[in-house]
Amino acid sequence: MSADLQTDVQLEIGHVLFMDVVGYSKLLVNEQRELLQQLSQIVRDAEPVRIAEATDKLIRIPAGDGMALVFFNSPESPVRCVISPKILGITANGSRTCMVWANAR
Repeated sequence: MSADLQTDVQLEIGHVLFMDVVGYSKLLVNEQRELLQQLSQIVRDAEPVRIAEATDKLIRIPAGDGMALVFFNSPESPVRCVISPKILGITANGSRTCMVWANAR
């Protein structure tokens, strides 16, 4: 192999927010669908998500009963998303159903 091999790859750090709906499998199918639609809409409306999408610095990955958001703009973005009042207030059947956690990799 040549030591002078050059690549045009630019590395970036992704800051990941995982969201999971607690008790999802206990809900009726139509309730599951409605809850995921509600979660998706609330996430789309969150300011950190809108900012990251506008600058093409977000990857959204659906994951069964939740999703992963990978932010490439700031390590604060997932945290700001988590503390969004709308995300903290997601409820179904009178109890909190969204579990969120963030990690930078």
